[in-house]
Amino acid sequence: MQKRGIIALFCILVLILSGCFGATSRNNSRTQAESYPDDVESKQAVEQESDKEHSEEGKNTEDLKNTEDEKSIEEGKSMGAATLLYQGHASARIVTAEGKVIYIDPFAGDGYDLAADLILETHGHFDHTGADLIAVKNDNCSIITWKEAIRDGKHQSFDFDYVKVEAVEAGYNRNHNVKECVGFVLTLSDGVKVYFSGDTSKTPQMANLEGIDYAFFCCDGVYNMDTAEASECAKLVGAKHSIPYHMIPADPQNSFDESVAESFVADGRMILKPGEELALEREN
Repeated sequence: MQKRGIIALFCILVLILSGCFGATSRNNSRTQAESYPDDVESKQAVEQESDKEHSEEGKNTEDLKNTEDEKSIEEGKSMGAATLLYQGHASARIVTAEGKVIYIDPFAGDGYDLAADLILETHGHFDHTGADLIAVKNDNCSIITWKEAIRDGKHQSFDFDYVKVEAVEAGYNRNHNVKECVGFVLTLSDGVKVYFSGDTSKTPQMANLEGIDYAFFCCDGVYNMDTAEASECAKLVGAKHSIPYHMIPADPQNSFDESVAESFVADGRMILKPGEELALEREN
């Protein structure tokens, strides 16, 4: 009897334990089933957040690129003005906004240390043909002399990315044959126009030159016109700024005469001394 009671008690305990285990299993299964949708939603939310972050990163990258492009365009528009160094006599050096270096009639003064991209010579006299003074010439350096500038009796034009060079008449005196001399009009990339008369007297073409911002007129009064005639030429050309140069006969060490410069009369007159620089800015 006592033995049967112990067995019955054991069976009851087994049933009780089995029921609890089943309930626990069912509860765990229900909990897992109920929590699964939350896990899916969480996963989807994480994925959506990740997609959003990637989208924002892509947008930021694109915005940065657009900003850099706009900045580059603005920098291109505002490279600054070209700079002219008056070296003396008829010699000048221009450094363009792009950094290109142009020498005109090399002979006098200093400033031949920059590598040349373009060399212009108006005629064959020794005081205009000192290209050997230029320390370095870039591999693609162009040299345009009166020989290239006049072809079959016609004055030529030359287009470069950074400047347009137009040969114009010069000469018309006993020392300078119009067939062997030129002046040059340089149009820089920003539209600024600079005229170098070369060795000359008054020419018929001067009255037809238009839109000149800076004009250089020879006025030595020995081999070319004097300041009185040069002043008449300045009036014909009508540049915004007129500058006397080639004021005395050739002398590389003595290439400026202030009294001659002061006697040159023109609207917008500027006087440059050897070694002085001028920003070639376009005025409205």
